[in-house]
Amino acid sequence: MIGFAGAWPVIVFLVQQMWYFSVPLLIVALGGMFSERAGVVNIALEGIMVIGAFTSLFMVNHLQDSMSGQGLLCLALITAAASGMLFTLPHAYASISLRSDQTISGAALNMAAPAIAIYIARTFQDNHVQQVQFKNTFRLASVPLLGDIPFIGPLLFKNAYLTTYLGFAILIVSAIALYKTKFGLRLRACGEHPQAADSVGVNVYRVRYAGVLISGALAGIGGLVFVIPTSTDFNATVSGYGFLALAVLIFGQWRPARICLAALFFGLMKTIASAYSGVPVLKSLPIPSDIYKMIPYAATLAALALTSRRSQAPRASGVPYDQGGR
Repeated sequence: MIGFAGAWPVIVFLVQQMWYFSVPLLIVALGGMFSERAGVVNIALEGIMVIGAFTSLFMVNHLQDSMSGQGLLCLALITAAASGMLFTLPHAYASISLRSDQTISGAALNMAAPAIAIYIARTFQDNHVQQVQFKNTFRLASVPLLGDIPFIGPLLFKNAYLTTYLGFAILIVSAIALYKTKFGLRLRACGEHPQAADSVGVNVYRVRYAGVLISGALAGIGGLVFVIPTSTDFNATVSGYGFLALAVLIFGQWRPARICLAALFFGLMKTIASAYSGVPVLKSLPIPSDIYKMIPYAATLAALALTSRRSQAPRASGVPYDQGGR
């Protein structure tokens, strides 16, 4: 039997790895929540993540010789958010102003994003390759003072990234904005009963644009947050994380607290799939590596199958609003 002292390093390893996978899922799923709560389905989260990661890391690649550390990371986060908002704008325009099919416009962005990233990378890099390489100078070996706290310190404040704390900050701000502000009330009204919201003077189009643009900003940030802890080069892919974030959004019932729990669950499944070799018990089992790699996707299917009957999406989500056609 392995005692607690022997199991503790394994627990710390798993939790630290889990943050790397859970936090981007949390941020992107919260972005999808804002869009769908406003009444617009945004399946372009995958493509927005690609663009957010690409533009920010392309900038890091060009500035890393003169900048490093958390200052460069903050600048990259701003770039990712801005590029995500800009890239999602055509989807917002097509879905809201043109009242076109939201699935088609979102799918178009998903297909365009990798092509745009690869083309720009090959055109503007000296070596003409599609990979964007960067130096990871962002990891915090230990947060001063907080890293020395027993139990909690190793789990939260060692071998960590600033983006982990940003993710929880976004969660808190999202919950407050959604349930405690006038904007949140209007956002939810536009996703449930846009005609009723319009009848009391709410500009449904403007609120929906705001929801989609917030979604783009968070998905762009999520793309960067996903790549930084897991690689030192970007190859125009986020490994299906945008679609997994949609599953987290549905499993979390479009509510911030539940989305957080869902992100932690799927993040743990992804951790087991990716880092099982670092867990002696799992490594010793006679299970092929391909089985472990299937765990996140099998868990996604199982979770959606079990919760689909109780799923309650915003009533007007995916339904174009025509003010003149009331």
